Amino acid sequence: MTAVDIALDIVSTLLLLIGAFFVFLGMLGLLRLPDVYNRLHATTKIGTLGVVSVMMSILVKVGLSPIGVKGITVALFLFLTAPIAAHMIGRAAHRHGVGLCQGSVIDEYGKDCQKEPCPVRQLK
Repeated sequence: MTAVDIALDIVSTLLLLIGAFFVFLGMLGLLRLPDVYNRLHATTKIGTLGVVSVMMSILVKVGLSPIGVKGITVALFLFLTAPIAAHMIGRAAHRHGVGLCQGSVIDEYGKDCQKEPCPVRQLK
């Protein structure tokens, strides 16, 4: 093994450990945070960072082989879809009347739902 191979292994291992740590924090947030909106925040932001770190670890380890390209593709797909999915889930939860926790300070969705008719609330 050359010095470059050893350095790439160290970087890959560090990225993997960082990714695993952030995924662990995201799952801990899922268990510990009080309401759906805070849980969405933890799993989307921190979970995305963790998974992208793991995918970059794979890329550093195997290079631009088909597996490395798949890692890049998964990371890009997650970056593009996770925020949109979290927004849609949060908006749907708010429209169905899922309340905020007691410590919440501001309700931005509440202002938006008052401006436009909420189709779910009209059906009830």
